[in-house]
Amino acid sequence: MPNNVKSTVCDILPTGLKMASTFIGNSTSIQEMFRRVSEQFTAMFRREAFMHWYTGEGMDEMEFTEAEINMHDLVAEYQQYQDATADEEYDDEDEYQDEEPN
Repeated sequence: MPNNVKSTVCDILPTGLKMASTFIGNSTSIQEMFRRVSEQFTAMFRREAFMHWYTGEGMDEMEFTEAEINMHDLVAEYQQYQDATADEEYDDEDEYQDEEPN
């Protein structure tokens, strides 16, 4: 993902503090956690574990199916960005290796 870093500086400190900092990061590595949760959900959903609690409170089984699909789509999107980034890094290495020293 080109130009995927944004940064800013705020000179206004929180009241009562001499210094403060914040870091917000976005990484494709979160997909591993999403994938693990999705696999665990799928295993439980196939056994219909605890379904009676949720359907008894008014949820429909289709809502679970939609959530599962959304999770798979999310993991696939993160994987797509990870693959694109890896391909770009590989291309950069090839360009570097192709250059001959003078």
